[in-house]
This record gives sequence, structure tokens and C-alpha cells, in this order.
Amino acid sequence: MYKVVFLLCCLLLTSVCQAKVFYSKAEAMELAFGAGAKVEKLSLFPMEPQSQKIRQLARVNKVPSLFTFYVVQEQGKVLKYAAIESHQVRTKPETLLVVLNVLGELEKVHTLAFHEPAEYQPSERWYAQLYALAIEELSFNRSVQGITGATLSSRAALDSVRLVLAMYQVMIEEK
Repeated sequence: MYKVVFLLCCLLLTSVCQAKVFYSKAEAMELAFGAGAKVEKLSLFPMEPQSQKIRQLARVNKVPSLFTFYVVQEQGKVLKYAAIESHQVRTKPETLLVVLNVLGELEKVHTLAFHEPAEYQPSERWYAQLYALAIEELSFNRSVQGITGATLSSRAALDSVRLVLAMYQVMIEEK
């Protein structure tokens, strides 16, 4: 009986120890915009027709009813956009910082938190292959190389990046 309890405790500790938060929200804003940048929040509330269009563009099932972009402006002109996007990978969450340039093109992706086992986490090098691609090209059967043994992680990350790009296109660019 004690061996079973000990093994269960070891398994629980192992899964807890694998959870990793890399950056706080303040650190994420610094990653996206640099130190000392004056960051503003842009809260978006997609209506049903917009949500439908976002779902179609992003190829996702759910669109949040509230989505926040973080924006830095200089003399009234937007310099960059960033979004913090959280999603479920397998059974645990991942949080990404997705940075877009002024034209709404993917500039950078940072993993802020990853609670699945570390070997399933997409690397910076893997994210780099996404930077020159349009939203339509962000799929495994087109331009993106998968990660052997981490299909669910890479699929969840792609969905997240496409969601941010679709939100930008529908809620910001089209207005």
C-alpha cells in the first residue's frame, strides 16, 4: 500500500515539475516591444459574423468573445501588435506571445508557459519557419514541417498563431 502511495506521489511531483512558466506578462511585453515601451490594450469583441469569418480563416472551432491585442504607438502610428494566447495542448495549457508587425505579419512567437512535458515543446527554430508565411500557408500539408513526437503541440501552436492572425485580419485590418 505504501509503495502505491509513494509511486502516485512521485508521478504527481514529476508532472508538476514539468510545468514551466518562462515569462511574466510584464516580461512578455518587454520581449514584444522592448524595455520602457508604452503599451496600450486593444480589447476586441467579435460579433457572430466576425467570429464565423475568424473561425474559417484560422481553421479553429472556437473564437473567444473577448480578445486583447497589446499595441505600441509612436506619434499616433502603430508600431507593433502582440497577443497573449492560451490554449490546451493535450491535457495541459500552453501560453504563447504572438507578435505582429505594423502590417499584421507574424514577426515572432515566444512560449510564455508550457505545462506539457518539455520534449513536446516547439523550439524557437521551429517557430522561425512560420515567420514568412501567410495565414493560408500555415498548415502541415503546405509549408510547415511537423515535429516528430510532438504533433499535438505543434498543431496547437499553429492553431494559436492562425487565430491571432485571423483576429488581426478581421477585427483590425478590415476596419
